[in-house]
Amino acid sequence: MSQRQVLQVFEQYQRARTQFVQAVAELAARPQNIETLQSAGVMSLLRPLLLDVVPTIQQTAALALGRLANYNDDLAEAVVKGDILPQLVCSLSEQNRFYKKAAAFVLRAVGKHSPQLAQAIVQCGALEMLVICLEDFDPGVKEAASWALGYIARHNSELSQAVVDAGAVPLVVLCIQEPEIALKRIAASTLSDISKHSPELAQTVVDAGAIAHLAQMILNPDAKLKRQVLSALSQIAKHSVDLAELVVEAEIFPVVFTCLKDSDEYVKKNGATLIREIAKHTPELSQLIVNTGGVAAVIDCIGSCRGTVRLPGIMMLGYVAAHSENLSMAVIVSKGIPSLCACLIEEHEDHIKAAAAWALGQIGRHTPEHARAVAESNVLPTLLAMYTDIRSSEDLQIKTKKALKNILQKCTYLPALEPLLHDAPPNIMKHIVGQFSKVLPHDSKARRLFVTTGGLKKLQEIQAEPGSLLQEYINTINNCYPEEIVRYYSPGYSEILLERLENYHPVS
Repeated sequence: MSQRQVLQVFEQYQRARTQFVQAVAELAARPQNIETLQSAGVMSLLRPLLLDVVPTIQQTAALALGRLANYNDDLAEAVVKGDILPQLVCSLSEQNRFYKKAAAFVLRAVGKHSPQLAQAIVQCGALEMLVICLEDFDPGVKEAASWALGYIARHNSELSQAVVDAGAVPLVVLCIQEPEIALKRIAASTLSDISKHSPELAQTVVDAGAIAHLAQMILNPDAKLKRQVLSALSQIAKHSVDLAELVVEAEIFPVVFTCLKDSDEYVKKNGATLIREIAKHTPELSQLIVNTGGVAAVIDCIGSCRGTVRLPGIMMLGYVAAHSENLSMAVIVSKGIPSLCACLIEEHEDHIKAAAAWALGQIGRHTPEHARAVAESNVLPTLLAMYTDIRSSEDLQIKTKKALKNILQKCTYLPALEPLLHDAPPNIMKHIVGQFSKVLPHDSKARRLFVTTGGLKKLQEIQAEPGSLLQEYINTINNCYPEEIVRYYSPGYSEILLERLENYHPVS
């Protein structure tokens, strides 16, 4: 047998390995093939190919494993149990850029499923290797490493802390300064994932100088980058007043309001979320947002979109209004109430309606003037209908009840309260009747109207527990009228009159 024939055997074997691993990688890209591949024992066949002498076979084997692990947590578990991670980590430092990208993809695909799987990656020493990859000259390797680190950090504060302890943050901050848009996006996303768990983790990101670089990218034309930048700034600002002030000091206002007009829904949503996370902390920060035109911008944004994109804007208006009478009035003046009423009526999701109800309650709870502004929008019957609707979620019922209470306890604008007398359950009725009992003794015009619109008649029909607060309020109102008028409107009085008529014998 000649030397050529001997070598031919090896070449055939290499070709077969190459064809096999390429075919598996292609098959693994389609979800419908995954179960068949798994039952055919694909994992144990791919594992030795990670250590193949041919680099392309190694890379393609890693790519195939990544696609399999990405599919579900069972397959990701199989990668961990098959002792594949230590092999990947070992070869991460010495292999070429293609292999590094594929290996980082496997680590990301395994780590994304659960904290337990992410912990397995940490335990096999992968973080240190991924951090070394963040310094690679190839942007694709940096991107793959940053992505994997973000997926590990996003699960909980312990894993996020492990990423920080491995020295990732300063290098990820350098990555957001690189020219490649894809790398900037992933790096911003990773900073967001690290920051979200606690003020301490967010502070680590701030200390690495991230805020200034993120703030500069708010106006970047790339929508996907803007999404991640706004998300990262929100995750930093949400934790404390100090962190929110640091974000504000990077001069994000009024620049960030342009994001609320963006054509990309997620840019709008993340922009509104950032404004909300800052507004919620203090009246001073809310006032700053009002002064720079933020309330009007958020109201426009709510009007221009539908669904969950509206949610952070709705909540931001509630937070601003909650802080003080003046800030609540700023929301009223900017026409915030009609927008919130529209959300209440147009949206199908109960959690969005609940947020709108909560925000309206925050606007109306300060003074009779604030309550009247809400009541005049004719939203009280809508809130009441949602509260009494058995199809409403428990959260929506709680929020609408609280909003009604907040508004009713301040509302002295009786024409808006009167329609509620016909439908309200006793626990809401006492607040409505309570307001009438405050106003009617001092307002003769209102007393007259209360009779002519049928309010007094309705009041006599209310069944109140003797000695209850509701009964006290009813008595207070009845005392505003002559006894015969109260009697005239009491249930059954017409029957008594008819009976008297029948028994009446005129004097002939």
